[in-house]
Parts: sequence; C-alpha cells; structure tokens
Amino acid sequence: MKALDELTFDNRFARLGDAFSTHVLPEPLDAPRLVVASEAAMALLDLDPAVAETPVFAELFGGHKLWAEAEPRAMVYSGHQFGGYTPQLGDGRGLLLGEVYNEAGEHWDLHLKGAGMTPYSRMGDGRAVLRSSIREFLASEALHALGIPSSRALCVIGSDTPVWREKQERGAMVLRMAHSHIRFGHFEYFYYTKKPEQQAQLAEHVLNLHYPECREQPEPYLAMFREIVERNAELIAKWQAYGFCHGVMNTDNMSILGITFDFGPFAFLDDFDAHFICNHSDHEGRYSFSNQVPIGQWNLSALAQALTPFISVDALKEALGLYLPLYQANYLDLMRRRLGLTTAEDDDQQLVERLLKLMQNSGVDYTLFFRRLGDESAALAVARLRDDFVDLAGFDAWAEQYQARVERDGEFSEEQRRARMHAVNPLYILRNYLAQNAIVAAESGDYSEVRRLHAVLSKPFEEQAGMEQYAQRPPDWGKHLEISCSS
Repeated sequence: MKALDELTFDNRFARLGDAFSTHVLPEPLDAPRLVVASEAAMALLDLDPAVAETPVFAELFGGHKLWAEAEPRAMVYSGHQFGGYTPQLGDGRGLLLGEVYNEAGEHWDLHLKGAGMTPYSRMGDGRAVLRSSIREFLASEALHALGIPSSRALCVIGSDTPVWREKQERGAMVLRMAHSHIRFGHFEYFYYTKKPEQQAQLAEHVLNLHYPECREQPEPYLAMFREIVERNAELIAKWQAYGFCHGVMNTDNMSILGITFDFGPFAFLDDFDAHFICNHSDHEGRYSFSNQVPIGQWNLSALAQALTPFISVDALKEALGLYLPLYQANYLDLMRRRLGLTTAEDDDQQLVERLLKLMQNSGVDYTLFFRRLGDESAALAVARLRDDFVDLAGFDAWAEQYQARVERDGEFSEEQRRARMHAVNPLYILRNYLAQNAIVAAESGDYSEVRRLHAVLSKPFEEQAGMEQYAQRPPDWGKHLEISCSS
C-alpha cells in the first residue's frame, strides 16, 4: 500500500494543451476536515486506508496542498441541456487535478468538485455544498456496489467556508475518480466551434487511450462509436432494472465511457412509478424515469452528429439502430434474473410488463418486492406479497402465470432460489430519505451516519445484522423530498 506522496502521475489529458482545458489552482476550504472516505476507491490508487485520517489528506482534497506532479485543469466542453444547445459549458466548479496510474497499470482521473471558480463558472461561485457532495459520494459508491457502471468517489471534505444557495450552507469538496472525464459535450464543443484539428486530436486521444481494441477494426472511429452505443444501452438497462433515475441527462453529463456520471437530483424509486420525475427543476418531465431510454438514444444521436467529420451518416444511423434492441435484451435479461429465472421464453417481456403495471397502480415498493420475492418458494412468496396490491384479481392472475413460469424454468431448491435471487436483488438502496438523514446529521457536525450508510450500501445484497432500519420502506415525508440541480 502507498502513502499519499507515493502516487504516480501521468497527466495525459493535460498534455492535449490549452485548447482543451485551462490551468487553474484550487481555492482552499476553511478548516478542511474529513467527512467520509471510501476504502474501496482508495484501493484503486493502492492507497493505505489509514492515510484518510491524517491531516494532509484533508489538506490535499480540501484545496490547500498539491502534489508537485499534479496539473490542475478545468476542462472546456459544451452540451445540450434539456434539449437546447449551450455553446460553452466546462468545469465551472471542478478541476482535473491529474491522472494517477496504479500498480495494475490503470489510469484514474482525480477530479476535485467544489474547487472554486474557473473561466467556465458562468456567474457561479465554483463551490459545492456539503449536502450535494455527500449525495454524490454515496451515489457513486452505491451504484458501483450494485454493479452499475459509475464514476467513483474517494472522499468528501467538509469545511467552515460559507456558501450561499437558497440559504447559507457550508462548502465541501468531493474527490471523484474515473478512467476519463471526457463527455459527449467535449466532441460537441469542437464540432460546433468548427475546430477540426482539435476535434481530431480529441478523437485520437479517446480512441487510443480508452478504445484501443477498435484500432484493429477497418473503421476505428465507427467501431468506437458502436462500443459507446453498446455501453450506454447496457448502462441504461441497469438504471431501469434497478430503479435509478439520473435526473439531468444533458449531453454534458454523459460520459464517453458509458458510465453514470455527474450526480445531481438523482433518486432511486421507492414506490414503482414509471413517470417519476426526480428533478424538481424538470417541469416538463424530460428526464422522467420512463424517458431515460429514449433520451439515451437522443444523446447518442447528438454525439453522432458531432462525429460526422469522421464517420458517414449512414454508418452512424446503422450503429444507432443497435441501441434499442441492445437495451431491450440487456433489460429483459436483468429482469429475468430479478424474477429468479434462468432460461428465456417469448412471453417474459409480457410477464415483466404486467407486473410493473400492477406495481404502478398499487404503489408497491420496487426494491423490497423483488427482494421478498426471493425469500422463499414462488408460491409462498406471492401469497405473502399479495396484500401489497390493490387489484387482487389482477395480481392473482399474474402470480399464477409467474408460478407456472418458475416451474418450467427448472428444479431448484428453495435455498438455491434464495441465493440466486438475493445475489441480484438488493436489500439496501440509497433512498433519498436515508441520504437526507445523513446530511442533516453531517450539517450539525456528526459524520457517523454518513459513514454508516456508506458501509451498509457497500454490501447491498447482504443482510447486515442490526441494520434493519436501512431496509424499510420510507416514511411518507421521505417519499416526497424535492431535489433540485442546486448544489
């Protein structure tokens, strides 16, 4: 394991030059202190977890110190926000401190969010507040634990720095990690500003560093775009299968690697609601839960437009045509596994859709239904879950179809069924009210709840002794929290 001063930097994005980013130093927080750290994320940098408790850790990730090899840069990009194009965005409160490579040869961006003003702050103060930093930290690590591709979060550093939003809050910084922080909006920026040399340089950078296997194909750029389409189809299938709503699927929030990226007013479903809107600012419901699938395709189309200098329009259209079939195949495979099925039948899509309609009309808890469905045999499980539904006749008809489907699937013991289903159906998810409870405690200086919640969510599929309160349905107030983009 390494100490903090033993990290090895290789700042490949910074070497692209000033057309792609601007050198900016972090603005230090007042009285920086550790709120929470992820040992799993620290392990990706080969860091000794004990260093998180040292003063220098808070100083580094609170903006007071830098490694000599770090090259902090604010990245420039543009993007479509709620369907409208914004010509220039960029890192308005975040800095790419540098790229660290570990003993396994992996490169990890160290991206400090809340680091102060940059040339791209657009009237903002460049700060992040404690509540949004905690939410991003918890979501990043919780999604990873669920098996959903995501950026990672190393730590949250709190402070005494006052920050004004709707009220005065305290500033914080979250150190997030990814193999790249390049977004769809990077390609859009150079395309719409008509800078073909820089656009080609960016495309080569992404191709060589993140999709090198595509170099072996006859059309490397087309192969890369196909891979991006495939990754996004799989990503959004996992969002839908696990009830995750991103909230702000602007193209500047879409990773070129196909990972969950830029957490804001996200939410996991409590009661199943296909029309759920998690972002209080999304008045038209553009980024509602059910719209995430077509918006994913819309965003890929925006990226395709920016790639027309390198790939023919017909080839791009053909690659985009892969998205929906790939999404549907990935989603149905995940839902079969969530239902405890090991084989495929033609009517499985209908089985899933009928269940979701019944859940929608009855306000059934999405996560707990699937978990409880695997607690015992199919017959006993549906009998126990029946009372959660308003349309009893409808549920009875579905239960009969489901039990017959399970019998055709194969002979498995109750123990085998439980183990298989519990391995894919989490008991613990990041419900908004759990995050809010942790935030309220942290804002009063008590970080124990943030750390406890992070620990529970790190093992979402395992029943943990004494943690029953984290697996309960939310109270009524917890279902109606309003989350906005403000952070």
